[in-house]
Amino acid sequence: MARVFVYGTLKKGQPNYKHMINTAKGLAKFQGRGRTVEKYPLVIAGKYNIPYMLNIPGTGHHVAGEIYSVDEQMLQFLDEFEGCPDMYQRTLMRIQVVEWEGKGGAGEARAAADGVLECFVYSTATYPPEWVGLPYYDSYDASGKHGLSYVLRECR
Repeated sequence: MARVFVYGTLKKGQPNYKHMINTAKGLAKFQGRGRTVEKYPLVIAGKYNIPYMLNIPGTGHHVAGEIYSVDEQMLQFLDEFEGCPDMYQRTLMRIQVVEWEGKGGAGEARAAADGVLECFVYSTATYPPEWVGLPYYDSYDASGKHGLSYVLRECR
């Protein structure tokens, strides 16, 4: 099992959460909520208003999201879904646990003892330069005050 941190449309209550609970795509078990230890710019960009975490450590906000434990099948699905490695790149990042629900072996308990976990995160280093000038968010909600409606993949 691998740990994945999601900050956008795959979170609970967001447009693509249905994929996280679709066992035909693999297993994803909600572990808790967290935020990036380092600051990153989270922008909403492109003609489909997609949330992107730009891989520029030290700029932006501590981005909030959810931590999942996923099996290899779900990880492969997420790589494909996120257009990895072209649109997003899956990298390890340090995530500060805010609220922990996960139950697991002593290794998981120890890893969370200092409140910081290493999780895979889909961020991007392949973005148009003008995205750096977009507003930065600390969390994403498809129906947030930003007024930028996310366009589902099946509607594009």
